[in-house]
Order: sequence, then C-alpha cells, then structure tokens
Amino acid sequence: MLDRNFKLGMDYALELDSKDSLKKFRSRFYMLENKIYMDGNSLGLCSKDALDSLQNMINQWKNYAIGIWNVEDSRYYHYSNVLAELLAPLINATPEEICVTGTTTSTIHQAVSTLYKPTDKKYKILVDDLNFPTDRYAVDSVVRLKGLDIEDTIKVVKSPDGKLIDEDAIIESMTDDVALVLLPAVLYRSSQLLNMKKITHAAHKKGIIIGWDLCHSIGSVPHDFKEIQPDFAVWCNYKYLSGGPGATAGVYLNKKYFGVVPGLAGWFGNKDETQFLLRHTFEPELNATSLQTGTPNLLSMAPLEGALKIYNEAGLDNLREKSLHITAYLMYLIDERLVKYGYSYDNPTDDDIRGGHVSLVHDEAYRISFALKAKNIVPDYREPNVIRLAPIALYNTYEEVYKLVDALEEIVADKYYEEFSKERLLVY
Repeated sequence: MLDRNFKLGMDYALELDSKDSLKKFRSRFYMLENKIYMDGNSLGLCSKDALDSLQNMINQWKNYAIGIWNVEDSRYYHYSNVLAELLAPLINATPEEICVTGTTTSTIHQAVSTLYKPTDKKYKILVDDLNFPTDRYAVDSVVRLKGLDIEDTIKVVKSPDGKLIDEDAIIESMTDDVALVLLPAVLYRSSQLLNMKKITHAAHKKGIIIGWDLCHSIGSVPHDFKEIQPDFAVWCNYKYLSGGPGATAGVYLNKKYFGVVPGLAGWFGNKDETQFLLRHTFEPELNATSLQTGTPNLLSMAPLEGALKIYNEAGLDNLREKSLHITAYLMYLIDERLVKYGYSYDNPTDDDIRGGHVSLVHDEAYRISFALKAKNIVPDYREPNVIRLAPIALYNTYEEVYKLVDALEEIVADKYYEEFSKERLLVY
C-alpha cells in the first residue's frame, strides 16, 4: 500500500514521482507538447506501441491486399480472438467470452437484443437515471422493436441525490416482472464504482439477466468475471485503454450463452466451417464471436493490440494502486487548497467504491474548464457543474497534479474564468 500521509509543496510531488514504479511507461506515450493532459478517461493518449501495431496492420494491407486474411495462419481473419487474449486478464474472463466488434452502442444493441426475451409476466428492463445516455437510447430502441411501450417496460431507479446510485434501491426494484438489468460499473460523472458482485448475484437469485457498461472502468479497475459471472458486459476501448479515437468496442458474453442466436445476426458471427459456404441459414459460432456482424474494422482494432501489451506489461493491479493513490493525492490538495475557492468533489473517497477519476465541482465549472485549456491543461467537463480530472497511472505525474491545482487556484482567485463565455459549444 502506497503511503498516504500526503504533504503540500512541489518538492513532495517530485518525491512521489521519484518513487513511482510505473514512471518508465510515460516515455511509451506521445505526451502533448507543453500541455498537461487530464482527460484520459475520455480519450487515452496515443502510445508508441499502438502506433507500431497500426503501422504493422497498414503494412499487411499494403503488402498482401486481399491476402491479409490468410497471413500468419489467418491471424487477422480472427483478429478479435487475438485482442480477446489480451483483454481477458483485465476482467478475468476466458478469451472465448470476449469479442471486439462494432461500437459501444451497437454492442449494447447486440447484447440486449440477444438476451432480452420478454414474456407477458417478465418483461421489464431495469436501469438507473444517471447512466450515460447512449445506454438508455439503446434499450429504449430494443423495447420499441419488440413492440412494447417504453413507459411501461423501462423501470428507472432514481438516484437519491443526483450523484450516486443507491445499490439497495436497485436490488429492491428487482421485482418478478424484471427480465433484464443494465447498469454502469463506474458512473461517468461521479466516478462511483458499484458493487458488481452484490448486484449481479441479487439479479440472478431473481432469475434476471444482468449486463454491465464498463466504459469508465476497464483498464482502470480490475474486474473478476469468473467470480461475478455477469451475463454480458460492453465497453469502449478508447478511454483508459488508449485504443484510439472511435476504437472498436468490446463485449463479454457469459459462456452459458454460447450457441444462442444473436439478436443482430451477421455473416462474421457464423461458424468458420460454414461461413464461406454462404448459406442463408445462420449457424452461430459457439463463443462470443457469434456477436460479430460484418467484417472486422482492422484499422480501428490494430492500435488496441499495441496499447494492451503496455497494460499487461504494467499489470492492472499496479495501475489500480497508483490510480487510487494519485487521485487520493488530488483530493487531498483540493481539500487543503481549493475548498476556500468554492471547489468540492462529488466522487466517493473510499477506494472500494471509486473509479479512476475525480469529479471536481464548482458553480463556474464550465468557464473554469476553458480557463484550464487556456493554461494548457486538458480537462473534461460534464453538465451541470463537473470537471472530470483523470490522472492516468501510465503517463500522468504527481508534479502535473500539483501544477493542475496551482492553476485551479489561480483561475478562481484571479477571476480568470470571467474572461470566458457561458455559452455552450457543440463539443466541450
């Protein structure tokens, strides 16, 4: 356990950096010149390893054209399997239960439409009111396609404070008419980490299928799916895992569903043995790759291979230890230096229920986020008043955290934020 008897002062931050066992990995990433990047929870930085694996893929295309599918014993034809081997340790699942395919939202559509089998008495889908909107859009869409009424079918558990999910309220809402539950492992706004084992086991006792959105946890928080045994999970690979903008997403399908016909069947989910016989009868592959639809997006998958090699080399437990430590350090500095300027944070302080980012709160958070960018610090703003700050274990330093707090103090003390408009932009 890293020492948490934190101290003020830049010298102490530099001392922490000198003792950081992960500091060697920073040189493997392309750091933004003269900027402090605190937005790795939205889009991870490009690594040299990711660039190498992408360049290798381009070279295979350049040198072999259509022959790329047969290179290295059909490695790229089964590229999802290659990436699944690298992803499996992050959630402690078997590679056969993992598929890299589509976008995050399309994999939610795929997983829900595959496993959601409503009956007259068991048909409701249980969700929370704080999850990222795309999850709700997807389940609403599936409900409409089933010809059901959204107001009647979607059961929303309200947060008691608009910041955190009440786990007991979720479990209490698992009534006999609930067929499926979809929840975030880590809340995107407040960084709350849910007790996935407790909630999953409660769902299964009621005969309810449960799936998890890992977008804000995978690569930051270790998951043990052999113990938790969820029915499915989905995630993006471009946040903590640094797979690149719009990187192909991941999906986990518990092995008990192998052979189930997917809700969105496509030819790449068909068994290898009969795929090129081009029959009009779909035969699902007997693993998670049955969830594939069209031809894999190799160029959007390739950077992930290089990035995952870094994560596995560093070790997820080591990454989690530093992540918890450096975010605790940031919260300490907020408490000691920034509270008097109107700052606070919404995220839990307990390690067991906190993800990988700090949710900094201020009434002027929107304009402060632009002031930070003007000072060459890249944060992430979320409505209505949250600046998400994610010091990433692989490449951010304690010195950068200290400089971040210096800037946050100056921005409010000098009222620098008043130089920026309150008008919302399209992307912020």
